[in-house]
Amino acid sequence: QVQLVESGGGLVQAGESLRLSCAASRITFSTYAMGWYRQAPGKQRELVATITRRDVTNYADSVKGRFTISRDNAKNTVYLQMNSLKPEDTAVYYCNAQDSIWNFWGQGTQVTVSS
Repeated sequence: QVQLVESGGGLVQAGESLRLSCAASRITFSTYAMGWYRQAPGKQRELVATITRRDVTNYADSVKGRFTISRDNAKNTVYLQMNSLKPEDTAVYYCNAQDSIWNFWGQGTQVTVSS
């Protein structure tokens, strides 16, 4: 069974940083596009950042210049470095893996930013 396990969430103050990790198992990690999405209370899940198999990245306008997505294929892990966090970044952050056929989600990790 495919597993995507997120870690690194927590409670921080505005302006601080967090680094999320997502460890994947039972997939050929290097062949998947990976992404981070988030869902705040009462809102729809939204894209935060994605990274393709060839390391092409894409970011939501709201996080450009503050967040960086990266991947380590040797460790089957994707990261999200989040700097200059804002209260509006508070959400559950989900890891995603997809290829032309499959689309997998992690269980999510809570990020809370206090003002």
